[in-house]
Formats: sequence, structure tokens, C-alpha cells
Amino acid sequence: MQPEQPCKKLYRSNKQRMLAGVCGGLAEYFNIDPTWVRLFFVFFFFAFGSAILLYIVLWILMPESPDEI
Repeated sequence: MQPEQPCKKLYRSNKQRMLAGVCGGLAEYFNIDPTWVRLFFVFFFFAFGSAILLYIVLWILMPESPDEI
């Protein structure tokens, strides 16, 4: 039986912040490089135009990371 892993929380990043910390927070949550998340948003912005709306919604909904994290 495996030990229980702590529950991950999705926060806007204070460390990997360029604008609001949304991409940095997603990268920390999925344990990937923030550059890939930013490229994903840029690609979908130019391809479909929907990334800016998604970014704004995530900016509003995602809480900012507490200081101790």
C-alpha cells in the first residue's frame, strides 16, 4: 500500500511571475517549465484568440500563492 500524497493546490506563482503568475502557477502545479505553458498560451492566442480570455478567467479564479510556499 502506498502512502497518501499531500493534496496539490493550484495557485498563481510568486516566483515564476511575468504578468499575473498564472502560467507560472500552472507550471508549478504540473511540474513543468513555465516557458512551455507560456508558449502554449501564445500559440492558442494567435491560433484561436481564446487564450486571452482563458488567462483572464484564470487570473480572477486562481488565488495568489501564500508566502510560505
